[in-house]
Amino acid sequence: MRVAAFTDFGDGDAVEIQERDDPEPGPGEAVVDVEACSINRHDLWILQGDSAMVTGGALPFVSGLDAAGYVSEVGEDVRGVEAGDRVLLCPNQTCGTCEFCREGPETLCEQFMLYHGALAERASVDASRLIPLPDGVDFREAAALPTAYLTAWRMLKVADVGPTDLVFVPGATGGVGVAAVQLAAVRGADAIGTSTSERKLDRLSELGCEHTIRSADTDELVREVRSIGSPDAVVNHLAGDFTQVGLEVMKRGGTMVICGRTAGPTSEFKVAPFFLRHERIVGSTMGTQPELETLVDLLADGAFEPPVGETYSLEETGRAFDDMSERDAFGKLVVEPDR
Repeated sequence: MRVAAFTDFGDGDAVEIQERDDPEPGPGEAVVDVEACSINRHDLWILQGDSAMVTGGALPFVSGLDAAGYVSEVGEDVRGVEAGDRVLLCPNQTCGTCEFCREGPETLCEQFMLYHGALAERASVDASRLIPLPDGVDFREAAALPTAYLTAWRMLKVADVGPTDLVFVPGATGGVGVAAVQLAAVRGADAIGTSTSERKLDRLSELGCEHTIRSADTDELVREVRSIGSPDAVVNHLAGDFTQVGLEVMKRGGTMVICGRTAGPTSEFKVAPFFLRHERIVGSTMGTQPELETLVDLLADGAFEPPVGETYSLEETGRAFDDMSERDAFGKLVVEPDR
């Protein structure tokens, strides 16, 4: 089979198509013929050598978390999954025995990791992590869910976002940002989204974002958000200087949930207003498999439709990462191995 392997750390030129043996499922495993795999900033960080999860000794490395496709083969002791099933992979990997796995949520597992290997024609996976896909669900849209949409859904849930709430999403035209805007609407809330691109903000408005702000200037963002209202929650995948922005505009007792560091690995914020206003900052990573199953059901019911920015063949995987790095695309970028 063909895989798109990272042979070095760098840009899209470091992605090479290689031939590998077809995987064979072990006990409890299934092989999935990958129809679609969306890429994420998580994959890009690995490619750029900016992830502690993958070091030079792991090269060549096949990334790809978000796989949707058909089951082609199952191993021993597999129940509930058989060849021919349409499925979506939940990329969570947990030990299953620690107190957090026993008591939940599973994302707190002491050995929590993510599956990699779906940028390939076939992927061998833990069969228990496969979620059935209804016939009416498009593989490309399904592949958008596991990282970006699951992360955003969990963040909104942690912040207890509900009807009539106002959610602030700085950098709202990236994967998690777009997902947060759409899923806030699903939960009955309004969103304020920001970007430096008028074209992307127009797209965001079409997806139901009630308020948009074209700026990356932190002082301007504070003024503009305050003119709209006091957000009940902040979905922060940027970090950096935007953490202080969120704290300044958030209502008393509000909650900021942080899942990333796109704008910088550290944040500085003023401490006194933070505790005097009883604000909360909560970290969040991914979400649980039952939450991903909920998203599949919502997608199947037409509650939202993930925008797919562009699709690529496996040979074009390097270009997909370059497009992501240039930040010009809107919507999920999806690799279709058999295209």
